[in-house]
Amino acid sequence: MFSVIFPGQGSQIVGMGKEFYDKFDIVKELFHEADETLKFPISKLIIEGPKEKLDLTINTQPAIYLISYSIFNVITKEFNINLGDAEYFAGHSLGEYSALSCAGYLKFSETLKILRIRGDAMQNAVPKGEGGMLAVLGSNIDIIEKILDDNKEVIKVQIANDNSDSQIVLSGKFNDLEMLDKILKENSIKTIKLPVSAPFHCSLMHNATIIMKEELNKLTFKNSEKKLISNVTSEPILSLEELKDLLIKQIENRVRWRESIINMIKNGVTHFIEIGPGKVLSGLVKRINKDVKIDTINNHEDIKNLKL
Repeated sequence: MFSVIFPGQGSQIVGMGKEFYDKFDIVKELFHEADETLKFPISKLIIEGPKEKLDLTINTQPAIYLISYSIFNVITKEFNINLGDAEYFAGHSLGEYSALSCAGYLKFSETLKILRIRGDAMQNAVPKGEGGMLAVLGSNIDIIEKILDDNKEVIKVQIANDNSDSQIVLSGKFNDLEMLDKILKENSIKTIKLPVSAPFHCSLMHNATIIMKEELNKLTFKNSEKKLISNVTSEPILSLEELKDLLIKQIENRVRWRESIINMIKNGVTHFIEIGPGKVLSGLVKRINKDVKIDTINNHEDIKNLKL
């Protein structure tokens, strides 16, 4: 049994997907449709940069989705590999939108537009310079949750991503993160300040939640037989109503990636296929379980070597 997984923000690089764009007309068509849909030359930005503009959340989110969706279509339509047989579709944060779109729940153009709105809403939910994110390395969720609980009266920081046993990401205001960082270092816990401009997946994103609730309620999701895993619950989503509700909740809730992978493996998945730029998720899956098979699809050669 295999699952298809899609990366989130942070995997972007200038020039991502260029090989697919140069080789396949279907990708050129998707890039052109994206430019038309967004009324903005996102294809030029992806291929040529500049990096500073690509790294803006409002651009990053639709850009990564466009690459993931393009590669998915090359695999299924040009190579006739049936990824629809996947036991589950799952994605990390914005990658969940790649997953639901590739699984047939939302049209390509609608997904592009909602991710542009999502990126803008998340970027502007907190004034620039007020909040950020801190990666915690080499510790586990129980230890970090206890430290947060012991200091909750003074420090308002939340777990944004539970990525693997040795990688947890925290969100909050800079002052709170600095106080917590000192406590973590006193406990010999290694941290890295992440180069992001906002504290994603925490209650500081509330304004983005309000915007996304209104925008998601305008969309028409389609029924699909493909099973989606929710970031919020780490379990399969059971209905379109639940899907919409969980996408709204996803903005302020932690991404339960470690639990999602563990649950898929418990349900018989032995092979994960990461589709999109980079190989961040493949690295996380390896840390969670060394025994499963992992394929990362970044280029033409990767597809040739793909065996289900």
